[in-house]
Amino acid sequence: MFLFLRGSRSFTRMSIQAALIDLSGTLHVEDEPTPNAVEALKRLRDAGVAVKFVTNTTKDSKATLHARLCRIGFQLDPLEIYSSLSAAIAFVENEKLNPYYILSDDARQDFPPEDTRRYKDSVVIGLAPKAFSYDRLNEAFNVLLENKNHKLVAVHQGKYYKRADGLALGPGCFVKGLEYATGRTAKVIGKPNPYFFEGALAGRDPASCVMIGDDAYDDIVGAMSVGMQGILVKTGKYLPDVNPSPPPTALVENFDAAVDWIIQKNKS
Repeated sequence: MFLFLRGSRSFTRMSIQAALIDLSGTLHVEDEPTPNAVEALKRLRDAGVAVKFVTNTTKDSKATLHARLCRIGFQLDPLEIYSSLSAAIAFVENEKLNPYYILSDDARQDFPPEDTRRYKDSVVIGLAPKAFSYDRLNEAFNVLLENKNHKLVAVHQGKYYKRADGLALGPGCFVKGLEYATGRTAKVIGKPNPYFFEGALAGRDPASCVMIGDDAYDDIVGAMSVGMQGILVKTGKYLPDVNPSPPPTALVENFDAAVDWIIQKNKS
């Protein structure tokens, strides 16, 4: 759901009424906010724009994400966080799956407990650096081979992500490896999949919404493919030689500048 913190501004004409905001690389990098991001988020709320924080992060549970953001100075409600884990949990529950998980211990806490009375009928894989061993991947491989109907569920298949020491491998190469070895096609849950953005929008008109992110494809192209506007920031995993199609609605220095762009657009 969106939490509305509106001022007196009227929304009688089409304007940017809501912003989906990427977390890692856009709002913060590990435990450091991007420049002026804390104050910029306050300005965005004061301008009457509803916010939702959307992330492909799969290492951390929602509680851990919320605690980290509050610790580094952001003010938000846990209900404002919509992650690829949130969408994957809903998928597992809706499909009544009993998966073999390749997830971090923290992320695993958000999923339903294992049903030991049933065989594992699927594999759910996210970013779990300590779990990407040959033995764990081989176990997942064998779960998928047991039955042609067993599903491979990728919480997301990002190529890389931003850490304090530079870029690091995402789960995408491991997802692709399991696809290659088993002949299966993964059900991809997170950005840039329309399934993710439609869940995050929760029925809101995409034309009145904007996505702010550092990933040209997962954030910007993904959001624009469902009818949103997209603001690409030059922080986090941004690479200047990546030219997405379609191009972003706006290219700005950071989240603070993205908020300036939204406020100016709504005034015009």
